[in-house]
This record gives sequence, structure tokens and C-alpha cells, in this order.
Amino acid sequence: MSLARKAAWSSGIVAVIALLLMIGLPLIASTQIVRDGIANQMSAWSGYRVRLDDSPDIEVWPTFRAVLNDVTLLDWNTRDPQPVIEASRVEVELSALAALRGEVVFTRMRFIRPLVRLHGDARGFHLPSPRDWGRLARSVEQAEEAIAQTGESPTASQLPDDPLGAIEFVEGRVIGSQDGQTHELVSSLSGTLDWPALNRQASLNAKGIWRGEAVQAQVSTAQPLLLLAGSSAPLDLTVKSSPLNLSFKGSANLAGIDFFDGDLSASTPSLGRLMEWMQGVPAGANRVGPVSIAARMTGHNDRLKFENAALTVDESTAKGLLEIAFEDGDPSISGTLAFDRLNLRSTLSTFGASHVAAAAKDRQGTVDQRINVDMRFSVANATYGSVALSNVAAAAKSRDGLATFDISDASAFGGSLQMGLRVDRTGAFDTLEVSFAGDQVDMAELARTLELKTLLPRARGTFSVSLKGTGKTLDDILASADGTISADFGKGELPGIHLPSFMRLSERGDFFALSEIAEGSLPVDTARLKATVRRGVAEIETAEARSPSHVLQLDGLVPFAGRGLALYGTLASEGTPEAAPLMFFVGGSWGSPFIAAFNPDAPRQ
Repeated sequence: MSLARKAAWSSGIVAVIALLLMIGLPLIASTQIVRDGIANQMSAWSGYRVRLDDSPDIEVWPTFRAVLNDVTLLDWNTRDPQPVIEASRVEVELSALAALRGEVVFTRMRFIRPLVRLHGDARGFHLPSPRDWGRLARSVEQAEEAIAQTGESPTASQLPDDPLGAIEFVEGRVIGSQDGQTHELVSSLSGTLDWPALNRQASLNAKGIWRGEAVQAQVSTAQPLLLLAGSSAPLDLTVKSSPLNLSFKGSANLAGIDFFDGDLSASTPSLGRLMEWMQGVPAGANRVGPVSIAARMTGHNDRLKFENAALTVDESTAKGLLEIAFEDGDPSISGTLAFDRLNLRSTLSTFGASHVAAAAKDRQGTVDQRINVDMRFSVANATYGSVALSNVAAAAKSRDGLATFDISDASAFGGSLQMGLRVDRTGAFDTLEVSFAGDQVDMAELARTLELKTLLPRARGTFSVSLKGTGKTLDDILASADGTISADFGKGELPGIHLPSFMRLSERGDFFALSEIAEGSLPVDTARLKATVRRGVAEIETAEARSPSHVLQLDGLVPFAGRGLALYGTLASEGTPEAAPLMFFVGGSWGSPFIAAFNPDAPRQ
């Protein structure tokens, strides 16, 4: 037989087979597949009862498929079965050769506008349990038995190899019912689950809207059946959204408390916005960001550890260890970080003071108020407003109505600084404690930085401030404060006091504004201050400045409420101690003090 005749015979045979398929498939479909075959297979795979409310349409060309309308998967409640998944349309692509054998084998399923109903309880939202005879449930059980027998993960050849294919979903919704209320969890859900066979790799690509934000997710695993069976398996995850971009590559174990071990990278434009989105409660005014992290992540869904973490907050970068835990539904952050540079004002706003502790005692409030914090920081270079610091050691804590922020050591202005802040909201009134101390600080440099032009000695000094008060507002707390203030300064000058002008105006015997003698400075060899604060009023015990020619001393009261002044002072000649000192009164307010001299005939310069 010639080659041409062989080719003609082959073509004829193929044409006959194709004709038989086109004629036979609709007949088979009408006698076997339509007769509950698809419904039975869907039920056999899912473990749920399947109801078809309309007769399917069979299409043979270009692919062999059945189009089902009004498809519902229900639970097995005999009295009142409830829908689990509903779809207005399901397109099922079938194996033509399997159909000729009288079998139903899915190659692809496409759910149009599916509605998935979850049930809520203390564990969260989940699907109602299917029957354990479902093919997927049995395969998971077989994988569990294989793991139990060998004590390790079985190979792909030891696992069920049933073909599954691809499952596509378009414009779906996920709703959850709990305590008689129904909540929409996800909307506009579209994507594809590609799982050729149960012992082969599976991947999921999906997009939808969760809590008002568009989210894209990609998940893949080389051993999906082991992952479902509670064994560790490789896992790749990518999430993209406006509040969060995240990628994870490593292994996971979804048995009980889910365990993860792998490399994580994540970023958010705003930490407050992310927590608001994740927790579903307002984030208040705290909008720290952008924030990014890359780390080795290990742990479970209640406690995660981030080792070798590289963290970026705003323009600050840090390395160290972080741990995030969820206790009673509230997040807890702990760890140690070494920053190259850091904005301390932003950090204090994030972790410290009244903002964090505000809702801890009544379990209400914004999410950033409910974060428990226990952090240690070391910072090479830090700023607090216009103040620059270096070699900073700091700690921030907040828990159960208590919040603290401490700088145990920092170099600044040629000396060292310490600061402490503590807020206690466990009682009927808020309690605020503030401490601030400096050692061998160049006060001239400090004054230039803070733009303080008068009455702060331009000299090296050591100082300490400690205050504690209660109330609902800062003014109330200051008005009730108790504490101490002390300072010692070396040789320098006291700006804002021009001694010749002071003597000249005192001769008139009338009062005058401090601003009238502000053009000048008083040279000092030493200066010191000691005061006790009681119920919001500073009682000056010692306030003395010694110049080469005079000694200036003050005592009296400085109330915090109202910012008033009630001070008595003396100016004595250093060279003639027997001469009567000049006595004067300082009154008015902090912003506009005035001076009244008692005896203008006192010693002059």
C-alpha cells in the first residue's frame, strides 16, 4: 500500500472517530452524565449534598462541557439543610474519553457569581463540616495515616493521585453568620485554583475586596495534601494591597495552631492604617509610616518571631529581633532593635504616654491604644524635634493601663541626658510621672537649639526635674503635681539681666518689666537652683547666681496653674558684705514678668 493510500485511510479513521464522538457524546451525556452523574461527582469530591435546580445544557464543541444553572451545595442537616455554596451558573469541562467509558471526570470547573456561607464561632469563621466520605476528606485522611505510620512526610507516590483539574470562580462573595447576624467578608472574589492531581503541586491566584480594600493573593505549595493533613509542607505566599504588601517563602504546618518558618518581607505605607484594616477598629491619630520589614519568621498564628529583622520606619532603619503575639485579641510587640537614626518624638507618640494606655483598662478605644509594647532600642543618632542626640539607649512599655518610655542614656550638648515618662490609667484619675536629667550639659548650646534667649545660664550644668500629677488633662496634672527641681551651673553668664540697667531702674522705686533689662548678661561664677513642687506650686528653696561683683538670690512661689510668679529677691555686693542688699519683688506671669525694688538706695555697681 502506497504512502498516500495509508494517509487517506488514517484521515478517514480519524474522521470516523470524530464523527462517532460528536454523535455519541450527546447521547452519552443525555443518558449517563445528565442523570445525576455531575451532581454525584460534585458531592463525592466536596462531601456536601448537591442540588441542581435546572437541567444542564450540554456542549460538545469546541470542548465537551456541561453548563449548570442554579447550583447549590448544602450541608447534611436532615430537617433543614442549609446552603454552603450557591452559584447562579457552573460550567463543567469534562473528559470526553472518560465520558465514552461512562465515567465523569472533571478537567475544569467555573463557578459564576458563587456565594460562600461561613459559620462563625469562637474560633472564627469556617465552612460547615462536610461528610468524611468525601473524596478530598478521604484523601486527607489517607495522608494523615501515612504520616502517622512513617513518622515523616510521605512521598508523592505514596499519596492519592486522583485528578482534580482547575476550579475557577468569578465575581464571588463570602459571607459569615454569627449570633444571628450576617456579615459580608469578601466581595468581588475572582481567581483560579489549579490542582491537576491530589499528589501534585497546587496554586491559587485570587483577587477580591476585603474590608474595603482590593487584595490580590497568590499561594502555591508543592505538597498541598500534606499541608491539609497537618504536616509541614513548602509554602509560597504573596499578598498585594494598598495597606499591605507581603511575601513569604518557606514551610508551613496548618495543624492546630498554624506554624510557619521562612523568609518574610512586608511593607505598609502606614502602620496605623494597617492595624485599622487588620483589626477592624479605628487607628486614631497615630499614622507611623511607611514601615517595611524583612526577616526570618518562625512561630504560629498566636506568636510570631522575626529574627535578623531589617526594619525601616519612615527614614530610620534598624536591625534586631521582634516578636508579635496576640493575647486576648490584642496585639503585643516586644524585642530589641538597633537603629542607625530615629525620630524619638514619633516613637514616643507611637509607644508611649497617654495615647497607648488610654483604652487598656476598659478594653475599648482605637487599635493603637490597645497594643501592648515591650521594646528596647539603641540608636546611633536620634532627634527629638530640633534636639539631636547620639548613642541613645531607650525602652518603651505599655500594658494593662500602664505606659512608660525611658531614655536611660543619651549624649547631647556635650554631656549626657536621661528622660522618663510614665502614665498610669488604672485608677479613677490619670497619673503622669515625668523625669528629666542632664549631666555636664552645655546650656549655651541647649539654649540655642531650643531658641531660649533669656534666664537660662550659658554654662555647663547638671540638672534634675521629677514631677508626678493626676487629672484628666495636662493642665489638671500640672496643677496637682508634686516633685523636685534642682540644677547646678558652672562659670558662664545669665542672659536677660543687664545689671547696670537693673540698678538704674531700681533707683526710681517703681516697678518695671523684665524685658527692660533684657539687653545684656550677668557674668556668673556659679549658679544653683533647688525647688520643691507641692500641688502644682514650685516653692523656691534656693536660687542663687554669684557674679564676680554681686550675689543674686531668689525665693518664693511659682504656680504651674495660671503661670504666675511670686518671688522675693536680693542683690548684694560681693565686695561689701556689710552693705544692705537691694531687695525686690518679681511678679506677673511667666511670659511677662515685672520687678519692683524696695530700697533704691541699696549698693550700686
